[in-house]
Amino acid sequence: MALKLDAIGKKIGPLKKSYTWKDVVTYALGVGAGFSELQYCYEKDLKVLPSFSIVTLYDFMPELADVSGVNLAGILHGEQDLLFHNPIPPEGTLITEGAISHYYDRGKEKGAVIVAEFETHHSKGQKLFTSIATVLARLDGGFGGKERPKEEIDFPEKAPDVEVTDTPSAEQPLFFRLSGDVFPLHVDSEFARMAGFDKPIMHGLCTHGFACRALIRELVPGEPERISRLKVRFSNPLYPGVPIKTRIWKQEGGKALFRTVNAETGDVVIDRGIVEWLGPEDSKRAKKGETNIRFDGRVAIVTGAGGGLGSVYALELARRGAKVVVNDFGGGKDGRGGGEKSAADRVVEEIRALGGEAVANYESVATPAGGEAIVESALKAFGRVDIVINNAGILRDRTLAKMEPESWDGVMEVHLKGAYHVTRPAFVKMREQGYGRIVLTSSAAGLYGNFGQTNYSAAKMGLVGFMNTLKLEGEKHDIRVNTVAPIAGTRLTEGVLPPEVFEKLKPEFVAPLVLFLCSDRCPVNGAVYNAGMGFFNRVAVVTGPGTRVGDGEEMPTPESVEASMDRIKAMDGAREYPNAVAALGAMLDAVSGKKAPAGGAGGDMTVKEIFERIPEAFQAGKAAGVDAVFQFEISGPGGGSWHVTVKDQRCEVKGGAHDRPTTTIRMGEEDFVKLIKGELNAMKAYTGGKLKIAGDLMKSQLIEKLFKF
Repeated sequence: MALKLDAIGKKIGPLKKSYTWKDVVTYALGVGAGFSELQYCYEKDLKVLPSFSIVTLYDFMPELADVSGVNLAGILHGEQDLLFHNPIPPEGTLITEGAISHYYDRGKEKGAVIVAEFETHHSKGQKLFTSIATVLARLDGGFGGKERPKEEIDFPEKAPDVEVTDTPSAEQPLFFRLSGDVFPLHVDSEFARMAGFDKPIMHGLCTHGFACRALIRELVPGEPERISRLKVRFSNPLYPGVPIKTRIWKQEGGKALFRTVNAETGDVVIDRGIVEWLGPEDSKRAKKGETNIRFDGRVAIVTGAGGGLGSVYALELARRGAKVVVNDFGGGKDGRGGGEKSAADRVVEEIRALGGEAVANYESVATPAGGEAIVESALKAFGRVDIVINNAGILRDRTLAKMEPESWDGVMEVHLKGAYHVTRPAFVKMREQGYGRIVLTSSAAGLYGNFGQTNYSAAKMGLVGFMNTLKLEGEKHDIRVNTVAPIAGTRLTEGVLPPEVFEKLKPEFVAPLVLFLCSDRCPVNGAVYNAGMGFFNRVAVVTGPGTRVGDGEEMPTPESVEASMDRIKAMDGAREYPNAVAALGAMLDAVSGKKAPAGGAGGDMTVKEIFERIPEAFQAGKAAGVDAVFQFEISGPGGGSWHVTVKDQRCEVKGGAHDRPTTTIRMGEEDFVKLIKGELNAMKAYTGGKLKIAGDLMKSQLIEKLFKF
């Protein structure tokens, strides 16, 4: 059976795995821990080895095989990359969701490569780790797919800084298999001989655990919670009882490379190892639950990144683990010239000096071919694209009377069309992988106007319209699109702003908001923000309540409009609409005489008003077969207790508590209103602790489907 090529992006999970301290200790003993590392083996003050995270693979891998259609006779676990966001608690339930992100074709004789990515949260809401598993499908090649991009890791030619020797026992696989990997190759002598081995071999993931212990012991002794990444390639088999050596080469910035070798033969058992860890201060924040925003495993494109804001974005993303495509055309601030490569190269060199990964791209965003080539740079170098920051820009200021078509078109080509040229091919890839973050760059000139910049203002406001529709097209694929209007001291604002103001407007004070909007913790979609000097505020298009002029039978006169102008222009009770359909609906309601609800979806809605509107928001057509009671406990001065009963495709709302609710939702008043307004993502609220769910967790997920505000 051939690989199912349409499986890319299809959701796997959620898969749940409950565990206790005994499971944690069983795993630790299975990878060689003992009295010398009692913190992993004794329930008092128990710490969890980060590599314990691999227990989620035992449930995920069979699902992956089923979804992909891979030939099981040729499957090998080739590589494993683990990115840690929070320490793993010693007990609870692990909730894992993911998807196949890539297929690569090595040819009919060499097979295929399957890459799957999944995230695991704890039942208490913390995001624990991201896992990227690479599987070699030896019998599934030759389907005409792309080759896998090469990833170079240069190991120093010098001797390792540290070498740790350990000896798994002859019975080690018997202990390790108790954690869930019960494949007979590691216990059944007859099966092992059929597979071409003299006797049962070590689990590769068992050796992985030995290596993890060695790395912690030498790099962050006694502090497993500081490990933030652990990546390996499984190279050669190992027999139980054979000693191993983990060789470690330290690098700058909390990073090291390592290999684990057979101490008797020198054969590499685990290769291309990368380990990263948090500094002491970051670790303290992690222990308090104040985890850093990281971009490990993410690939970012930043246009116009040779200087100013773009270079700051690129550097900060790289510092936090992203692989970056640094794009810069190398032209003047008016867009003329081009071809000067040194600007992009300098930023790439700076990123690499920090221990990061980056490539330069010199294409212009002003052409479709240039945009395609920029995205292709990311795919060729790193195999994916997760983040696009459309930052490239030029200025050709003139009053309208003096503005030649060339100046108008030049600004449009770079700002508005440039965002389209880069975003469109990136959006296609993001949609395939089920994840993406896009940031567009507007300006105060576009939002409010600025003398002598009609071309620039029109392009910058056009980007807001571009965002408003793209946010809707990407929402179901977990693609978030937002816009920033920065005010910063760059080459575009030098000479425009007074010198004393220019000095205070450092680009570094804009970057924090942009990085947050690029992160997987970003809860907003389709928002515009001003940013400068560390000050941030939201910009929104709001619509006044308006008034009907005339009787609806005959066309009103200009004079009647004049007479009603005070009510037409009034903004008291103004509302923000999520899309054009909602805005039209409000107009139709007003014309039909139906009173719009106070505040509306996106206005100053109250909790009480939300529950009054639930029958109106109920989607009866989507409630077939649903029989559930949703209890809402909303804290705060405007909160209260309500329960919503859905049965026989009907909905009933009552105040107070139900004696047997199916599921109970607990939130603060402000967060609940934001959730209903679409300003707070339900999953982010849940994983961030703002949304607490008791009872049937799966039934709670029906709420978004059943009620549309």
